[in-house]
Formats: sequence, structure tokens, C-alpha cells
Amino acid sequence: MQLTPVEARVLDSIDETALVQNLIDLIRVPSITGTDAESELQNAQAGQLRAAGLSVDAWKFDLDALRADTRFPGTEAPRTEGYGVVGVTGPGRPALVLQGHIDVVPTGDLDRWHDGDPFSGRIEGGAVHGRGACDMKAGVAANLAVLRALQTSGVQLERPIAVHTVVGEEDGGLGAFGTMLRGHTGDAAVLTEPTGGRIVTACAGALTFELAVAGRAAHGSTRLEGVSALEAFLPIMAAIQSLELRRNADPHPLFSDYSLPYPISIGTVRAGDWASSVPDLLIAEGRLGVRLGEDPADARREFEIAIAEASSADPWLSDNPVAVTWPGGQFASGRIDDDHTFIDEVTSAIMTLNGGAVPPRRAAPYGSDLRLYSDIGGIPSLHFGPGDVRFAHAPREQVHIDELVAVTRSLALLAVRRSGAHF
Repeated sequence: MQLTPVEARVLDSIDETALVQNLIDLIRVPSITGTDAESELQNAQAGQLRAAGLSVDAWKFDLDALRADTRFPGTEAPRTEGYGVVGVTGPGRPALVLQGHIDVVPTGDLDRWHDGDPFSGRIEGGAVHGRGACDMKAGVAANLAVLRALQTSGVQLERPIAVHTVVGEEDGGLGAFGTMLRGHTGDAAVLTEPTGGRIVTACAGALTFELAVAGRAAHGSTRLEGVSALEAFLPIMAAIQSLELRRNADPHPLFSDYSLPYPISIGTVRAGDWASSVPDLLIAEGRLGVRLGEDPADARREFEIAIAEASSADPWLSDNPVAVTWPGGQFASGRIDDDHTFIDEVTSAIMTLNGGAVPPRRAAPYGSDLRLYSDIGGIPSLHFGPGDVRFAHAPREQVHIDELVAVTRSLALLAVRRSGAHF
């Protein structure tokens, strides 16, 4: 399919140098979830959207009111404030929403990063490196570049386009939740999470859990007088692994790229307070994958039953059952209807620019803001963005510049078509 003159004008207006520099600038702000830097970057995003000619709604969240809502998605990082930012090109219901989160996860061991600097934004091997490069500041940079191209091209839009930047995605989706309750909407949304050339039409959920395993303290020299909470945890871990196998026995075909679409992962384990004492308490925290279409309450119930059965089968735990609680982020699954025409529109925009190759449609094994936009906002939503999710949360995090540019061009073409842009 050939480009129309309007489409060509907008694509020619994408400033690739500014796109890359904006990504570098974004990476250099250490906007870890819940920190002051997260708020600073969100306020800077509002300024950039205003400078691009958009009408901007920037507001401070009423955290107490959001937490009191029965649909609150949970948080894990300490937080005293949060901000929402939405920019639109004009009045009316947006034909398209481009959404991205500006928060990133902590860096981990600094020695594993090049020169010990996770926020360098350095360019090497045709890629931009640093925490957030992939997840998902490349997508945020692409969204802004699309709006800048629309504005500088001089074309007129029959219908508005919106950009949402949100916080707190990494620990539950606070920013998306607050944005939906604010009333911001649209006909369809692309969340520019890293998809590696795929169109992600569904996401599994993820529920944070905590296990408290009791032991009995004793001096290490007489350990048989006590019961190690660490040893008591071992049958619980085995039960979790068995449950994981059962829950992944018949995955949805959209997960064909993944051998384990619904993982159950233990992320932290803490036990004991003295080297020569038998530990009398173990706390394990982890995440439970939620299957597509599964009620999170059902997933919690199945997990709790598995833990209870493992406890009852153990001589010590039968009298000291493991306690299960559900703090932190609570991501339900989410998806767009398989036959929704918006998927075809995104596919067409990509194929127009990539030589006609059909992008695969897949599901992702992680939770995201997709379920909040689709379920609470009622906005048909999918993922398409620059980067390979295998680099996310890792010390080698990066995004290739060629992919960043290609995705930005596809998003710009989609925006032109959905907005009815004309001279």
C-alpha cells in the first residue's frame, strides 16, 4: 500500500535525532517507582506535551481516595504522592490514545552495569542502554515523537489524539487507575510496552503474595530441639511448583512463544535473625500468574488451597499452618477481542511500512495497564512498542534505535489514519 501525501508528510516530520535524544534524557532521570524522581519526570512530561502544542491535564492524585476504591490495584513501593498527565491535540473524544509509564524498577547490583551507571543512556552497538530504555521509556519517547510530528507537519486532524503518561505501573498500575477514574477516555489505545515486533492483544495477570512459615527457635548447637522455618518451607515450595505445572497444563494458543505463561515465582525469602539460632520464622514473597479470563479471586483461592493442603500433610505445619496474605500489586488479566477491527488497523499500519510482513499476534505473561484501560476505562487496548521484554528489569537493558524509529513511524501512520488527518 502506497503512502498518501498526508501520511508521507507526517512521517517525514518525525525528528529521529530528537527522538533518540529524548529517550536518553528520559533514561538519565532515575524515576524508580514511588520516588521523587518519578514525580519530577512526570511533571517534565507535562511540560513537553504543552511545548508540543497539546492541551494538558496534569493533576496530583488523591491517594487516600484511590486506595479506598474497591478496585484499587495495589502498590508495593512506598509512596507519598503521584501525578497524572494527559495531553490531547484538541477537543472531543480521542480517536487514539498512546500510553506509556515513566516509572522504572530499581537497578540491582551496580557492578553489573557498564561503568556502574544504570542511568547513562549511552549509545553502543546501535542501541540505547540504561534502566528503563526498554521498559518502557522508548515507548514514551515514541509517543511524544508521534505527537510532535503531527503538530510540526502542519496537517489538520478531524479527531484528536491523546498521550497518557502514567506512574506506578511497575507495582500495580496506580497511574493508569487514577487516569481512568479521572475520566480520560478514547476509542482505542496502544500501550507502547516492548513487544519485539509483535502485537500483544492479551496479558496474563500477576498477584503478589506473602507466605509466613513458622518454626521453633533453638540454639544452633541443639538444632534438633527446634524446627527450622527454612526446612518447613521446603514442602511448601514443592507444592507451589506442582501447582505451577497444573496451571500451565493447557495454555492459550496466544502464548505459543512462552513455555511457562503463568509462572509462580518466589522473589524474596527472609528467615532467621542470628547465625547460631534455628530460624523461627520465614517470610517468602512472590507472584502468582493469573490465566487469561480468570477471576483473580479464583486464582487466590486455588493458591491458598494448595498451601493449606501442603500444610495439613506435614507433621509440623499441620499444627502451624502457613499464613497467606496478598499485599502489593494485584494485576488481573486483560485482552482485546480477537476480532476487534483495531487490531487490523494496527496491523495495516505496520505492514504498510515493513514491506508487507504480517506482525505476529501474541499474549504476554506479565501484568500491565492493559486491563485497567480495557476493564475500567472501557477502551479497547493492545500493546505495540519498541524493545524486547527479555531486556526489561535486567542490567543489560537496552533498545535498538532502528526498532525505536520503525515503531514510531508505524504509530505515526496509525495516528494519521485514525485522526482523519488532512491538509
